Amino acid sequence: MSTQSEKDLSCPVCHDIFKDPVILSCSHSFCKDCLQRWWRGKQTHKCPLCKKISLLSDPPCNLALKNLCETFLLGGDQRASEALCSLHSEKLKLFGILDHRQPVCLVCRDSETHTDHRFKPIKEFALDHRKVLQKSLKLLQEKLKLYEQVKGNCDQTAEHIKVQAQHTERQIKEQFEKLHKFLEEEEETRISALREEEEQKSQMMKEKMESLSREIAALSDTVRATEEELKAEDVAFLLNYKATVERVQQRPLLDNPKLPSGALIDKAKHLGNLVFHVWNKMKDMVSYTAVILDPNTANPKLLLSDDMTSVRHGERQKLPENPERIEMHPCVLSSDGFTSGTHSWAVEVKNDTFWALGVLQESVRRKEQILTGYWEICLLDGKYMAVSPPQPSKVLSVKKLQRIRVHLDWNKGKLSFYDLDTNSHIHTFKHTFTDRLFAHISSWNDRPLKILSETVSVTTKQIQH
Repeated sequence: MSTQSEKDLSCPVCHDIFKDPVILSCSHSFCKDCLQRWWRGKQTHKCPLCKKISLLSDPPCNLALKNLCETFLLGGDQRASEALCSLHSEKLKLFGILDHRQPVCLVCRDSETHTDHRFKPIKEFALDHRKVLQKSLKLLQEKLKLYEQVKGNCDQTAEHIKVQAQHTERQIKEQFEKLHKFLEEEEETRISALREEEEQKSQMMKEKMESLSREIAALSDTVRATEEELKAEDVAFLLNYKATVERVQQRPLLDNPKLPSGALIDKAKHLGNLVFHVWNKMKDMVSYTAVILDPNTANPKLLLSDDMTSVRHGERQKLPENPERIEMHPCVLSSDGFTSGTHSWAVEVKNDTFWALGVLQESVRRKEQILTGYWEICLLDGKYMAVSPPQPSKVLSVKKLQRIRVHLDWNKGKLSFYDLDTNSHIHTFKHTFTDRLFAHISSWNDRPLKILSETVSVTTKQIQH
């Protein structure tokens, strides 16, 4: 029936299902485009089948045939989408749910082959499995989203690495330029001192040689004159003897000429411990800070100085969400952690709004709100407080603080704070530390909190042999 219907609804010219069919006066129908191509270039418009002349050059649409063709094509799509049983040509409506996990029709279900088999409607069975697959798909979609997010973070991190490298390289060059300038100036100073000494001693030797030359000339004249007197006749010799003796006695015959002491360049002064003396002098331009802040841990709203010793609050920066970065608190950590020994650093806290400083455990979850694992003193709502959750906070009875020293004794489990301006004790936490600790600073102020540099000194110690 399907084949016969398709034949009845096919155009006699193109043999495909009619498209925009038109009907001639002879009752034959054709595709509009097929009929126009058939008539093209012909003087008379005849029917392609019966050859009767058409009275109309633009025949009317065969609407009924058009509707039949559209219905047939739609039904064909539906028939093509329906799966049929290969044995009975019936729709597959059931699916085996245990041993026979295959689709079957209603005729198959009632056959002896499937007597012991259990079935479930395909739509219901498919719906159950769609739900299972949708759950798995949702997990995959979430995983894909996570991968895309991490990929985005990696892309951002890669770009940030380039920016960090360029910025760090520029700072390294600036620091070495300062060192180069210092060394060049020191070299110039020392070479100038050497040349000045050379000039002074060369002038001294020149004057000494000029003096010796004059003495040599005078002595030469005396020697020559005396030798002439010795060659004279006895009468003449005796007559001139007294004058000759006086002239000879005027020459300094007792003191012999000597090379002046200290005439050579004092190489020991210029070269002795040269590098040490330059290094010792360099301490005036070098500062040392006990704690250096790690920008990779800083909350995006914190801005660090180029030397990474001060921090202030500002506009949020576009930074990678790297694992080390603290997200929920305006906090930054030190670059080095402490697992033993004593450590001390000082911080300038000339701020009137919130700040906090102390230590924080390495194991805290930095992407979440940090509820415990830290010890600090802070300024909050105009009050100085000691905070170490889960222990209750303690209000500190201190006046306005300007500079604070933090002292950590990891082995003894003590963290102490002191007022540098009054040399007074502020507070001490006692705890048995087991985790690596990092110094931390928090700030909500646009004025910087700064870690103070330490005094650099050089000492020498004699080695005992």
